[in-house]
Amino acid sequence: MRLDFSTDRVMAVVAHPDDAEFLCAGTLARARADGAAIAVCVLCQGDKGQPVEPIPDLAEVRRKEMAAAAALLDAELFLGEHGDGELADVPESRRRLVEIYRRFRPTLVLAHSADDYHADHRAASALAEAASWFCTSTGHKTESPPMPTQPALWWMDTANMSGFLPELFIDVGDYVERKRRMLACHRSQLQRGADGDFSPLEELMLRQCQARGAQAGVAAAEAFRAHNVWKRARAW
Repeated sequence: MRLDFSTDRVMAVVAHPDDAEFLCAGTLARARADGAAIAVCVLCQGDKGQPVEPIPDLAEVRRKEMAAAAALLDAELFLGEHGDGELADVPESRRRLVEIYRRFRPTLVLAHSADDYHADHRAASALAEAASWFCTSTGHKTESPPMPTQPALWWMDTANMSGFLPELFIDVGDYVERKRRMLACHRSQLQRGADGDFSPLEELMLRQCQARGAQAGVAAAEAFRAHNVWKRARAW
């Protein structure tokens, strides 16, 4: 059985500039190869994740890194411009993400698990879910018109697979090298691999997609759970 994304518009909504690469870039690349329109929405600037040798104007550096990574997917890039550690499910943040949904008009949203380890990830999860409902509401006014129907929503795997029980696996064996190339764009974060409060990102990413692949009987996979609630559940 193979999902065909050819008629979809797939958007990843993530907290930080390298989160999509780690958790769902293979699925995005596969969807793009099928002919889907692809977008990545990064809600935080990545402005506080400094390496040992601080980088001046880190937020601008990470914008350029995000743009380079998105270009490797031929993906549209949307920025939430929240400061790291400042993301919260509040009305203004909801309105901003509703407008982003309405501009791209996704049929499928990939979002952080509500049980992920990072506070910004959990806030991004809450915002992605709330906006997936309110993006169709005529009473929630933004610059763009409401969407005709809510997008489907899949929760992404957690970092290091902690506490996440997958419901579906996407075979990304053909796209692991693309994930690596995209992650390599985030040089400011790769510099933090030896930091005591961080981890070697490429090693973790490869280990995780290989482990999920082993569970699913393929070389590499990304894991998800469908958010099967009213108007977000879909038949695939």
